[in-house]
Amino acid sequence: MNGAETLVETFLAGGVDICFANPGTSEMHFVAALDTHPEMRCILSLFEGGVTGAADGYFRMSGKPAATLLHLAPGFGNGYANVHNARKGHSGMINVVGEHADYHLRYDAPLRGDIEGVTRSVSDWVRVSMDAQSVAPDGAEAIRAATARNGQIATLVLPANTAWEEAEGPVAPLPPVKLHRPRPDQIARAAEALSAPGAALFVGGAALHGALAQVAGRIAARTGCRLMADLFVPRIERGAGAVDIECLHYPVLENVEILRNVKHMVLVGAGQPVAFFAYPDRPSTPEAPDCRMLELCTPQMDIAFTLDALAEAIGAGEASPRLLEPVPCALPDETAALTPERVGEALAAVMPEGAIIANEAVTAGAAVLTPLRQAARHDLLYNPGGAIGAALPLAVGAAIACPDRKVITPNGDGSAMYTLQSLWTMAREELDICVLIFANRGYQILRGELVNVGVTEIGRNAERMFNVEGPELDWVALARGHGVDAVRVEAVAELNTALADAMARRGPFLIEIACAQP
Repeated sequence: MNGAETLVETFLAGGVDICFANPGTSEMHFVAALDTHPEMRCILSLFEGGVTGAADGYFRMSGKPAATLLHLAPGFGNGYANVHNARKGHSGMINVVGEHADYHLRYDAPLRGDIEGVTRSVSDWVRVSMDAQSVAPDGAEAIRAATARNGQIATLVLPANTAWEEAEGPVAPLPPVKLHRPRPDQIARAAEALSAPGAALFVGGAALHGALAQVAGRIAARTGCRLMADLFVPRIERGAGAVDIECLHYPVLENVEILRNVKHMVLVGAGQPVAFFAYPDRPSTPEAPDCRMLELCTPQMDIAFTLDALAEAIGAGEASPRLLEPVPCALPDETAALTPERVGEALAAVMPEGAIIANEAVTAGAAVLTPLRQAARHDLLYNPGGAIGAALPLAVGAAIACPDRKVITPNGDGSAMYTLQSLWTMAREELDICVLIFANRGYQILRGELVNVGVTEIGRNAERMFNVEGPELDWVALARGHGVDAVRVEAVAELNTALADAMARRGPFLIEIACAQP
């Protein structure tokens, strides 16, 4: 047995049975080891950003880390943006990065790079295997690191000779890292703060869906505090019957108004709210100057224990959380103009129960998602890291994790171009994904950002950096070129028909939407 084989078997013993991959020469022994273990599902992406983004989506919906297989420092560099997004969302991920054989490094071969530098800058745990005997123990440590603190980025650098040399293994799973918990006096102070006028419970992570969202809702119902969350969260449950969680907005001045009367904010599973960017005349954080911020439980701590302890401290056991009420959803009038609002209405009318929405419709997203808030129950995935090109691979990972659920991913055409190779993976794996592409013909959000910094006139250079016209992107052709059936819609009647078709069929389908901008 060689080092690569011990690593694959160690992964399988630790419950890691998915590998999103874009391998190269230095990973061939690991590829051969994967090939002899069909119980490890290997999924190819044609670009490394698709690999790392899919691993992020898989963790968000399964709670389990997947492995990625990347080729040397440049390969990890290509996947860097979506590793960044995953780290900001506290996703667990195990990156296996092939490296030159250790004795070959001194020759400075063309693909040699600062592999530790590029990986450490965005990983919570990095290790370079020193020899073949170290590979399996390092793999077990990587699993432990990726699953620690509610999800971390673990990167294992595998020199080629450590993969092909003889080794003993595999290694049994290591015990999990114990989550840190707040002290009883901190719980008591938080319970007192939440019971005071002007209080808000600001939650994140696992408190945004499932059983823990119910506990958070009971705490809010018992104390009368506001139950709140950031906008760009990794995953939140929405739709009729979900716990009603008030989310912040994108513009910082709108959040200043939303939080104006909040005097006590208790953070559980979330950090302090912060503006996406700094502006010359706007604050970096939206809370009022007299707001008392109490960081009870960071995203890396024991969120379940904290919420249960809070609920017990305030006597919330019998309280009923406020749930989102169902709102009748009808297809929009076919004579209406095709706008993002109409797209949201149409989607709300046909979306099945249990759908997963991976959103990166940066400009149109708010208008599309508003009608969905009280439609059929669904999970909504945002991009907490902000590096665009996340949603298409997130949809891939979510569909792998939840093959029985329809995945829908609204995207702007500019952001979707970053990882359009994910369409090919959707086709190859026959994933049940409906891709919505808003034909914005540019990075429309940047026009507003230019105004935000005081520039009101757009000249030729700025215009050419903002639009993607001349030539126009043909998403029907791009989709079909990647093996995905597609249609373009320019009217509400066409949209209604296309969405009904997309929801009725299984497998990937793309709808290019030519509509007025919000």
